[in-house]
Amino acid sequence: MAIGKKILTFVLCTLSLGTFGQVSNAGRSVFSFMSLPTSSRINALGGSNVSLSDGDVSMGMCNPALLHNETHMVLQLNYSYYLPGTMFGSVLYGHNFGEAKAFRSTDDGKPERPNYFAVGVHYLDYGRMQYADEHGNLTGGAFGARDILIDVMYARQLHPCWKIGVTLKPVYSIYEAYSSFAIGADIGAHFQTRDSTFQMGLVLQNIGWQIKGFYSAEGGSNHEMLPLNLQLGLTYRIKHAPLRFHLQIHNMQTWYLNYEWTSLDKSPTTGEILPHDVKWYDMLFRHTIFSLEIVPKSERFYIALSYNHRRRAELNLTDQKSLAGFSLGAGVRIKQARIGFAISQLTKSNFSYQAGLTLDINSLMK
Repeated sequence: MAIGKKILTFVLCTLSLGTFGQVSNAGRSVFSFMSLPTSSRINALGGSNVSLSDGDVSMGMCNPALLHNETHMVLQLNYSYYLPGTMFGSVLYGHNFGEAKAFRSTDDGKPERPNYFAVGVHYLDYGRMQYADEHGNLTGGAFGARDILIDVMYARQLHPCWKIGVTLKPVYSIYEAYSSFAIGADIGAHFQTRDSTFQMGLVLQNIGWQIKGFYSAEGGSNHEMLPLNLQLGLTYRIKHAPLRFHLQIHNMQTWYLNYEWTSLDKSPTTGEILPHDVKWYDMLFRHTIFSLEIVPKSERFYIALSYNHRRRAELNLTDQKSLAGFSLGAGVRIKQARIGFAISQLTKSNFSYQAGLTLDINSLMK
């Protein structure tokens, strides 16, 4: 009962923070690159998954409570290709510690180390860009632009079925002569049945603001919010079939996800009320990500297919056929290594590719 009350209090506090974020954020934020999928597994699952805990350390970037027994002494390298000239990659390492004194009774599935820790560094380089005037005439010279994000993740196993976690996220960006620094945080919870057929996750991502803004406003530096995102995820695995289904509900703190003036119903110039050209059911599905995995009981490999309706609505070309919104990925475990790959279409002529390599350092040292 005591654990249940703690979890309920945690969930209510998370939801309260999400409501506050809806009012204060008003749909505008900086560092939107933080919403990019940073591993092949996450991309294959539609760009986000906050409910699947199966030993993949990269899932902790979506929800810190997804860190797992099997993320101990695991090193993961990811590389992503989005656009020509850009470079997007990440390095993650997990390490667990502590003794499971609270699980020394008859509880099944007790962890050897109930404190889960991981750290990740993510780097996005936009390449070299040439200087030009307002008419597009090149003026000579070039400049660079890059983003750096650090995830410091911690999770605690409270009960064989419950985990909570928190992430500290320093982020730094520099675009030509403009730079910015911010501090953010994630808080999350995870529940799974003892047989792991059903899993559920709740997380509030990117709680924080700029410490140093890109530009100065009247009275000092202009400080903006990070891209707040309250997410709920459900995962269900069929007992006697190698199928796993996922439903993710994202941006629960706001209803309108229009590309322009997100969460606003007034023109930013005239103040007039704007009619919303997106139907309510379309807007509802823009908050959802559906995905399906084929995973054998041994979990030696997986094949994933997902559909992200918001991606489809924003990136699809109306006069051309495309697969925008769909993602496909696969992974295989070979001894102490896991290899993953994913592909998704952003526009008709642009695909993004992601590859990942995970190494079990503990097994390699034996």
